[in-house]
Amino acid sequence: MRQAILTNSAVTGRADRPSRAQRPPSDYSKVLQSAQALDLMRRAYVYYASRIAMLAVALAGVWVAFAFIGDSWVQMAVAAALGLVLTQIIFFSHDAAHRQIFASHKANEMTALVMGTFFGGVSLAWWHNKHNKHHAAPNQIGKDSDIDASVVHFYPPEKPPRQRLLAFLHEHQGWWFFPILTVEMLNLHVQGVQAVITRRGLKRRWIEAGMLIVRLGGYPAILFIFLSPGKAAAFLGVQLAVTGMYLGTSFAASHIGMAILPHDSRIDFFRRQVLTSRNVAGGRVASFAMGGLNYQIEHHLFPSMPRPHLHKVRPIVQNFCANNEIEYHEVTILRAWHIVATYLNKVGLSARTFQCPMVSALR
Repeated sequence: MRQAILTNSAVTGRADRPSRAQRPPSDYSKVLQSAQALDLMRRAYVYYASRIAMLAVALAGVWVAFAFIGDSWVQMAVAAALGLVLTQIIFFSHDAAHRQIFASHKANEMTALVMGTFFGGVSLAWWHNKHNKHHAAPNQIGKDSDIDASVVHFYPPEKPPRQRLLAFLHEHQGWWFFPILTVEMLNLHVQGVQAVITRRGLKRRWIEAGMLIVRLGGYPAILFIFLSPGKAAAFLGVQLAVTGMYLGTSFAASHIGMAILPHDSRIDFFRRQVLTSRNVAGGRVASFAMGGLNYQIEHHLFPSMPRPHLHKVRPIVQNFCANNEIEYHEVTILRAWHIVATYLNKVGLSARTFQCPMVSALR
């Protein structure tokens, strides 16, 4: 019957499809209605106010410790603590950028700008553009820039490296992927600055430029004023490494090793988000440690849902997936990291023959 309708439409030129009122609800709309029935899209002002206040106290405490300790190698512990606090600030900037904190778009935008650009040192306009593409087409070749080939290949390249050393590194990329995350924060700083300088039509260019100058210039200056050059450089290196590793391992656990979709894949929104995402088990501890990214499936389905409500919608999504035979992936963080490393090595070792098993099925 479906083929007959399509053939008839092609012949007559009419779009013989049911009107919007007549169409059956999509899988996503069914789950969304269940979430809305529980009022899970409501703002969580008390949660965010208390958590951001705690972060402000923690950040102040780090700098108080910095002032009291002085020019000592003990400052490396302070640098590590600062790296952890800055990562948490970036997590909340992520929430604000997704409009999870306030009902007002402007309030969310300014909060994300202050927390992510001024404190985190990452251009919000650059990151927002990149991240929106990721949410629209996660793990889809040619559309999700997060899986574009760089130092690491997330799917086999058309032309594997021929030089012996590069081929060896490519074949074992899963093992050095995690160590290289120590420079990921530096990479984010550089890409953000490049975007602010070179990208045309960038929103709030001069505001972001001013914030980045203060953040990326003033912060190192403080270190070199109060610490000896060697300790200042080490402090900066430790903080960048901790922040980069913390951010990188949190984001990597969410999508690497999940389905890679071809550029022309045809898949509905619900399955697109569920099949390309992975949750991390661990409840409140995992949610605190990963900034809510442990509920990656739910976050991709409801990006503007406040973080504290994601665990409440999780059973709804799980039950729907179980009833409709849709794979729902949730593992421990250690298992997730093992999957990431194994998958990346598999991509490297099987560059000429590897194909994600879902590539053909999801065309």
